[in-house]
Order: sequence, then C-alpha cells, then structure tokens
Amino acid sequence: MNIPEYYAGKNVLITGATGFMGKVLLEKLLRSCPDVSAVYAMVRPKAGQSPQARIADMISCKLFDRLQDEQPDFAEKIIAVNSDLTQPELDLSKEDQSILVENVNIVFHCAATIRFNEPLKDAMQLNVLATQKMVALAHRIEHLEVFLHVSTAYANCDRELIEEVVYPPPVDYRKLIDTLQWMDEKLVSVMTPQLIGGRPNTYTYTKALAEYLVQQEAGGLNVAIVRPSIVGASWKEPFPGWIDNFNGPSGIFIAAGKGILRTMRASNDAVADLVPVDVVINTTLAAAWYSGTKRPKNILVYNCTTGGINPFRWGEVEHHVISTFKRNPLEQAFRRPNVNLTTNHLINQYWIAVSHKAPAFLYDLYLRLMGREPRMMKTITRLHKAMMVLEYFTSHSWVWNTDNIGMLIGQMTPEDKKVFNFDVRQLHWAEYMESYCMGTKKYVLNEELSGLPAARKHLNKLRNIRYTFNTVLVVLIWRVFIARSQMARNIWYFVVSLCFKFLSYFRASSTMRY
Repeated sequence: MNIPEYYAGKNVLITGATGFMGKVLLEKLLRSCPDVSAVYAMVRPKAGQSPQARIADMISCKLFDRLQDEQPDFAEKIIAVNSDLTQPELDLSKEDQSILVENVNIVFHCAATIRFNEPLKDAMQLNVLATQKMVALAHRIEHLEVFLHVSTAYANCDRELIEEVVYPPPVDYRKLIDTLQWMDEKLVSVMTPQLIGGRPNTYTYTKALAEYLVQQEAGGLNVAIVRPSIVGASWKEPFPGWIDNFNGPSGIFIAAGKGILRTMRASNDAVADLVPVDVVINTTLAAAWYSGTKRPKNILVYNCTTGGINPFRWGEVEHHVISTFKRNPLEQAFRRPNVNLTTNHLINQYWIAVSHKAPAFLYDLYLRLMGREPRMMKTITRLHKAMMVLEYFTSHSWVWNTDNIGMLIGQMTPEDKKVFNFDVRQLHWAEYMESYCMGTKKYVLNEELSGLPAARKHLNKLRNIRYTFNTVLVVLIWRVFIARSQMARNIWYFVVSLCFKFLSYFRASSTMRY
C-alpha cells in the first residue's frame, strides 16, 4: 500500500495547524493524498477571530494556491475544532470530543511554543502538559492507528552523539509538573538554569520532557516521533523558497540582506543543520504511513536532519546569503550586505558596538532631527535577542544517527519517493539558499521582483557613499596624525616605497615572462 492509498478514507487530526509547519502539513496532505476523508484542525480563537475564520484566512494565503488550482473544493475537507491546548480537557466541547473520539484515525501533534526563552512554567504548559492531554485524548479515540509527535532534533542537544531513541531526562516530569503548580514565578526563574542543565533554553528542555512523557504514557498507542533540526523555507513544495515568518534563521537572513546585521557570533566550520520545511513534512507523512501499515513494536524516532548526510556549514550559509542579496538586493537597505562571523566574544562585542550600535544611534539621531520617530536602536535590540537565541546552535555541531530515516526511504515505492521526497542527499545547497533568500524577499517582506532595478541602484548609491566616507576618513587621518608627525611620515613613506618596489618587481617579472 503506497502513501496516498493509506490516507484514503482516513480522518486526520492536526494540532498547530495554523503554525508554520502545521499549515505546510495540511496543504501537502490534502494535495498529495486527495482521497483523505477529513482533516480536523484544533484551533483556538485569537484576536477576536473564531477558529473557522482563522482557517479561512490561512487557506487564502499563497501557500494554498497550487492546491486551490488542483482541488477547488479542498476547503470542504477541513473542519475547524474550537480548542485550547492549555485548558482542561483541551477546552473541547462534549460534542467535539465525541466527534473526535468516534472518527479520528491519525493524530499529528505539531503544536508547541517555539519561543526559546519562554518562562519555564509557560514552556511546560505548552510543550509538556498539552502533549499529556493529547496523549490522554488519543487513548480515548476508538479507531486510532497512529499518534505522531513532532519534537526537535535539539531536545537532547546536551549530547554530542544523538541517536534515534528517547533519552530519559534528568528530572521526572511528573514531579516537576507537581512542583511547578505551587512554586511562584520568581522561584521558578531562579531554579531554571539548574533544571535545564546543559541545555541552552527551556524549549529544548521541555521538548525532551515531552518525548519521554509520550514514551511513558503511550501504553498501547502506535507512536512515532519526528525530530526536525532548524526548519527553513521550502525546498520544492508547493514551490521553492516559501517562508512566512521571521523566526529562526529567516529574520537573521533578512537583517543581513538589509545591511543591519554586520557581525554574528558563530563558527564558520560548525554545521548549519538547516532542513527545508517540505522535507520535514514529507518525513512526517511517510513516518505515519509506515507506523500505520507496519505497526512496529517500539516507538520509532526519526532524526530529520541534514548535517550527517549533506553537511552545510555556517560560513557557507553566510557566503550564499550575502552573495544572493548583493545580486538581488532587498529594498531600502540600510547598508550593503556584509557579515563577519567570529567565535571570539570580545571581537564580536567590539563589532556590535562599532557596526551595530553606533550606526543605529547616529541614524536615530538623524531621525529625531528630522522630526521622525527613532526606530533603529529598537530594531538592533530585537536583532541581538534573536542572535543570542541562535548563538548556541551556530557555534556547535552534533553527530546524528539517521538509520530510521534511511530505512523509511528504503520502504517507500519509487513513486512515493518522488511525491514525498525527503532524501536530502539530493539537496543542492547553493540553489536552496538562493531560493530561501528570495523567498524572504517575496513572501515575508512582500517585495516584488519588479523593484529589483531600483534596489540595485540604491545599493550602488550606498557603495559610493561608503567609498566617499572611507576616502574622507583616510584624508582626515593623514591631516590629523600623519602630516603632523615626522616619524609617522617616515613610516608612511617607507610603506609606500615598499609597495612601489613590489609593483615594479611584479611588472618587471611579467615583462620578462612575456
């Protein structure tokens, strides 16, 4: 049975359907498995919008254009379910509980907070307790075939080698849940660094607890766990470069393209474990198909990463981002794109002061003088917070075991391998990075390609300003320091004479060879 045949006639439940990965999962499932019966999307009301209105808004975005062309009536299969995962019994009405219990066949639990610096209580509520409630609901579902939990490859980032197994966390999640119920926020904040230990943030810590909870409370459920690394723009589907948010590396790429980001603490040689979102979704759909058809005895964990199969380093990321945005600049760039990566904290702090804070201060001063609202220092502050979150991941590399990923590919039919492709050995990084950067321009910033000539003209103007400034600076240094000191003049003339001698020697050597 191939993958579309498995999903035919099935009723699927998705949490986090309005999130980045959730909406890609929804689109791909409906488009590539057209005979799926229904998709229940658990959505909470937000900003005065009902779950139905949020789903209607979501499916009107460009991501669903291809699906709209191929299946104009696809929206009829999406059923919005009013739910809040942080509330008792998921805030489901009795009627909705009955519908889900009686009809659902497959559960994709994608919902989670992706804020790395979330307070521990909030991260526990969203990543651990919500998962516990979903597992409890899954136990009640009468015809459940698969419960697929989306985790993160960095749940166990305190280890250098990460295998496709569920690792026991250092703290019993049950005791932690009980303790946090009576502990006040200040005490929790003080205890958090000791609790998370070698992990960099509450996100990775609580995702590790959630994995262990799923394993411990699964009982007879048929469970699979998918662990993506740093999820980026789409590789191929539904079209290259689709991205709709500033999260993770996307915001950093945009800041670099705008010329706002000039320095970052990262190792050029560290592996950037970027993984396209469509690779993650194809892996997820295939993993659920395999568990549903083969019913393995143990929980299968899939490390959905690229570093061990097709490594790409942060120095290469920086090169491709900068070169792409120099060829295809963002509109109204602050400066020409140029980023320096360093692992040295002091050097990084120096360049932050010189290349980030000083220009931002001067620009805000100019805005104040022009009677406008200053904004650049606020932008720089937000950028630094984002960089601090990513520093840990841009400075370390991990060794991933991906045996289950290889096994899964081997079990698929040739046609499924094409339709649900997640073989990252085929990923050409230079092409992907260009489509990623262009995706941020088109889909996040909503910049039209027709604006490229003007953007290029603006970038040339910034280059001329930079050359003029550097020339004026050299002249000033000469007038203030060198021209007034006999020793400085002697050193200057000595350096210049050496340069002329070198050029004369080079020219003479070239003439002799000719």
